[in-house]
Amino acid sequence: MDVVLLSRLQFALTIMFHYLFPPLTIGMGVVLVYLEGMHLRTGDPLYHSAARFWTRIFALNFAIGVATGIVMEFEFGTNWAFYSRFVGDVFGSALAAEGIFAFFLESGFLAVLVFGWDRVGPKMHLFATVMVALGSIFSSVWIVVANSWQQTPTGHHIVQMTRDGAPWFVNGEPVLRAEITDFWQLVFNPSTLHRLIHVLLGCFIMGAFFVMSISAWYLLKRRHEEFARRSFTGALILATVASLATLLSGHLQARNVYRHQPAKLAAFEGHFRTGPADMSLFGLPDETQERIRYNLSIPGGLSFLVHDDFNEPVLGLDSFRPEDRPPVLIPFASYHIMIALGMMFIGLTVLASFLRWRGTLFENRWLLRLFVLAVLGAVAANQFGWVAAEVGRQPWIVYPPMERTTDGAPQLDENGHIRYETTATFLSDGTAVRRPAGLRTTDGVSQALQTSHVKGSIVLFGAVYLLLFALWLFVLNRKIQAGPDLPAGHGGSLTGGK
Repeated sequence: MDVVLLSRLQFALTIMFHYLFPPLTIGMGVVLVYLEGMHLRTGDPLYHSAARFWTRIFALNFAIGVATGIVMEFEFGTNWAFYSRFVGDVFGSALAAEGIFAFFLESGFLAVLVFGWDRVGPKMHLFATVMVALGSIFSSVWIVVANSWQQTPTGHHIVQMTRDGAPWFVNGEPVLRAEITDFWQLVFNPSTLHRLIHVLLGCFIMGAFFVMSISAWYLLKRRHEEFARRSFTGALILATVASLATLLSGHLQARNVYRHQPAKLAAFEGHFRTGPADMSLFGLPDETQERIRYNLSIPGGLSFLVHDDFNEPVLGLDSFRPEDRPPVLIPFASYHIMIALGMMFIGLTVLASFLRWRGTLFENRWLLRLFVLAVLGAVAANQFGWVAAEVGRQPWIVYPPMERTTDGAPQLDENGHIRYETTATFLSDGTAVRRPAGLRTTDGVSQALQTSHVKGSIVLFGAVYLLLFALWLFVLNRKIQAGPDLPAGHGGSLTGGK
């Protein structure tokens, strides 16, 4: 494997491991607000015990999330130096905003949330919980802004960098940089809101299913049953609303992807040739023969998804030059697994909500067993969603905007291929050239990097992350086995849990 593929694999492994924890803290933060709010409203000490228990789990996830997130920032410099130069002005602003408005807010009130139970009043503690929950959400906002800018960049221009007052070249090629021209246009780029809503809904689902999984396990073991019922109910409300909302969000997100990254949606659906398009439900893409094997599809479904017309043509991969087309198999599989899991979440949560309304939910042990395992599906759906989004934008690490006609349609060249916006640059010999206003993944990697360096770091990171994961499982299991500190009269004492 070459250094680019190894660096991509390294970053994928580190970020996928890290992304186990932020969605848990975001989703659990909302559940904590619900439990503390119910305690303040009803005065029921069981809600207080539930909030304290889940706060301990929240703090564990937060700590592991912080530790695993630091590595990625170093990888930008070690593996992706040219990429870091290109996006440094944009990412610097977004990540600085995250630190000022989000991380300090979250971590500042975290001490009150974790250690302030007996030191501040219940209203102040609820306020701290709300601030921590908002801080975790705001933190995701700026990360999503930065990522969305890579997918649909706006609010910037591309300039040729200088060194010691002269144009800077590496191997005869100019070193380019994206500089902000309009900060708010950058923040509200065409995909930010769609992506942010979809990401947050996925986080709510994952956090809620995590709480329901542990609560269902308690119910199956007939331990802390009333506590588990209260916790399960609060998480179920969040999971049901988020699962249903994700269906609408996903639909709007797909339409937005088609407008700005039609090659990505074509890869998601295995749509090789421009024309009226079916919506594939199941199949195996064959890129050599440009077809879907064993295809099960809805006739005209993709045309209806993006145009509200079953017969309207949809741009296929043939509308892009071969070197501008993303791979198909990984985005296709990831996208369809994510959708299948999303539909499963809707079915599970709606059924559970109906049974909860009927008062028979906790008598259905088969359904509780499903909820114990369903958290794995929530984790997988979040991971596969990001895999589809990131692999689907290849071969671009910063996607170039398309040139458009006056009516907004993409412009095509003489070969019928999509034309990208370009920027003027000069080579070291003074030759003027125009290049797509984006950055290819192959051009973003560090020049001095060697395959042996990346292979060694992958092994070391893998070992460290395995240890961290084992530690997380060990501590999590101890906290679950110890259970909550239950008030008198609810099957436990005020000092029963650790």
